[in-house]
Amino acid sequence: MSKYILRLDDACEKMDIEKWDRMEQLLDKYGVKPLVGVIPHCEDPMMDDYPVDSKFWSKVNNWIAKDWSIAMHGYNHVYSTECGGINPINKRSEFAGEPLEVQKEKIRRGISIMREHDINPKIFFAPSHTFDRNTLLALKAESDINIISDTIANDVYYQDDFQFVPQQSGRVRKLPFKVVTFCYHPNMMQENDFLILECFLEKNSDLFIEFPIEKNHRKFDFYDFLIKKMYFLRR
Repeated sequence: MSKYILRLDDACEKMDIEKWDRMEQLLDKYGVKPLVGVIPHCEDPMMDDYPVDSKFWSKVNNWIAKDWSIAMHGYNHVYSTECGGINPINKRSEFAGEPLEVQKEKIRRGISIMREHDINPKIFFAPSHTFDRNTLLALKAESDINIISDTIANDVYYQDDFQFVPQQSGRVRKLPFKVVTFCYHPNMMQENDFLILECFLEKNSDLFIEFPIEKNHRKFDFYDFLIKKMYFLRR
């Protein structure tokens, strides 16, 4: 039977507080502890519609106190290349295609901001899911991060000194994989999205697990390869 992870993207000082509060109340109701991606220094113009939340970092620490897991979600969430990298879900990236030193600087600055607020992340995922080998080298050099939430696979696997926790869907649904991560963007959710999510949680909340994932040294295998191949062929 599949185990599920709920991932929430784009938490930052400028976000839709009302929708994030609604999501928090929903997850508390069903006892689901998500993985939350925090943008340390958001400069994405899409977030300019929201006012700055002066209580944001206190909120993040409150999530940690509730055993929610916090990931570093890039640095500024601004796309600078049209490269898909090693997980080409999209053809845009803040990281993939950038020189190593540029990526190291972004990681270093992001980690510094998060540590200023007493948060030392061990998990990373890039905006638009896109990163490359230099991203992994930058993470090794500038952080304590050793878990990546991304890539397409059947189960968690170990590669290049990182645990990769696959992320396969942007909505809740039954999928034939051992570990499934559902990726939601609360800022963009509509009423029907919340209703569908709650219906799924009501029936399946006991199948949701939380970070940190139990570490293993399972390698990316042929079945993972087939799943990845089929996924990208369908895109």
